[in-house]
Amino acid sequence: MSDLLPISIGLLLFPNLTQLDLTGPFEVFARTPGAQVHLIWKTLAPVTSDRGLTMLPTATFADCPPLDIICVPGGPGQIALMDDRQTLDFLSQVAERAQLITSVCTGSLLLGAAGLLQGYQATSHWSSLDQLALLGAQPVQQRVVRDRNRITGAGVTSGIDFALTVVADLYGAVVAQQIQLQMEYDPEPPFTSGSPRSASAQLLQQARSSSASFIAARREATLRAAAHLAQPAP
Repeated sequence: MSDLLPISIGLLLFPNLTQLDLTGPFEVFARTPGAQVHLIWKTLAPVTSDRGLTMLPTATFADCPPLDIICVPGGPGQIALMDDRQTLDFLSQVAERAQLITSVCTGSLLLGAAGLLQGYQATSHWSSLDQLALLGAQPVQQRVVRDRNRITGAGVTSGIDFALTVVADLYGAVVAQQIQLQMEYDPEPPFTSGSPRSASAQLLQQARSSSASFIAARREATLRAAAHLAQPAP
């Protein structure tokens, strides 16, 4: 493992993100020998997640080093970024040089808004998966989806599976398995209700009803981003 080539990984750290979308992959990537992991935002000021966890960026858009991998997490704050040209332009610029362009949860919608998923298969949180089609992507209901150099993870906890998949692709299954063992990532959830495929119809309906207004707001942002993508380039 000491002979692994160094790799530069950037995780977008934005206000009101879902912290596990970021910290799950961060834990995996930070354990990868030779990996340099950067938390990137517009400034170095503290950033607070949707549930109140405050984190510090380590690099800004302006001084971000060249990245081999860019990873975009999701969360409620993703909605405000769907027409934030500074953020979308940054993602587009980084993607021109990155080896892998990746996301977790609704971070895939941000990749889509930046025009980076047109013609690609991708996944997202189950509640917003269908919105990927509005951005030219092909939605796939899987925990991790790879299409060429795009790798996307589904909702929240899928970020750990996603990151282990990335490490396995880059360094082989043995390295990824060693990290998984270090983390004792061996989930045995107490309930079989973690996805629409396993949750009861009643539980799923309750979840859809409770988040309906929020998902509608997210869809409006996705529609605006889709309209921008449809405009001819100047």
